[in-house]
Amino acid sequence: MKLIGSLTSPYVRKTRIVLAEKRIGYDFEVDVPWDADSHVANHNPLGKIPVLIMDDGTTLFDSRVIVEYLDSVNPVSRLIPEPNRRRIMVKRWEALADGICDAAATIFLERKRRDAEQSPEWISRQQKKVERGLETAAHELGDKKWCDGNAYTLADIALGCTLGYLAFRFPEIDWRNTSPNLADLSDRLEKRTPFMETVPQG
Repeated sequence: MKLIGSLTSPYVRKTRIVLAEKRIGYDFEVDVPWDADSHVANHNPLGKIPVLIMDDGTTLFDSRVIVEYLDSVNPVSRLIPEPNRRRIMVKRWEALADGICDAAATIFLERKRRDAEQSPEWISRQQKKVERGLETAAHELGDKKWCDGNAYTLADIALGCTLGYLAFRFPEIDWRNTSPNLADLSDRLEKRTPFMETVPQG
């Protein structure tokens, strides 16, 4: 298998961590969709990363689709619970984490435009999504060790990648002090080898 992605994307990082936790071997090809010589669109018509190219040449895209597939192909270290209620709640955590990333990435891209072309109202709207998302994550995590309770799951990986992305791109967002439980979770996650090996770079 081959994974195509960047060294900064939280969605790519999530996928790489799942691959590591599942002990699945793969080749990693760095390709940034924004680069003029990018070939991402040749594998994903939407031009987005990550893209997983399977051994038979089939491509999978969207990190949520990819990680669910990866969790199903190897019984080692199941990251998505099988019982329906728990499974849905873990996927809900993933949707929340990815949604925060979506809003944050939108802010990052908007700020790359020339000042005169930027929309302060649009940025403010995305900032509120990030703030509400973090408040919800902190509230629902509460005093639990992991998002799903006592078990490490995809929920923790997704949220950990989101927090890592915010620390990387938006150090001005003070979630560590406003939500110490999120900071504790992030610190524990970042000590795991798959997290240490995928720290955002760029």
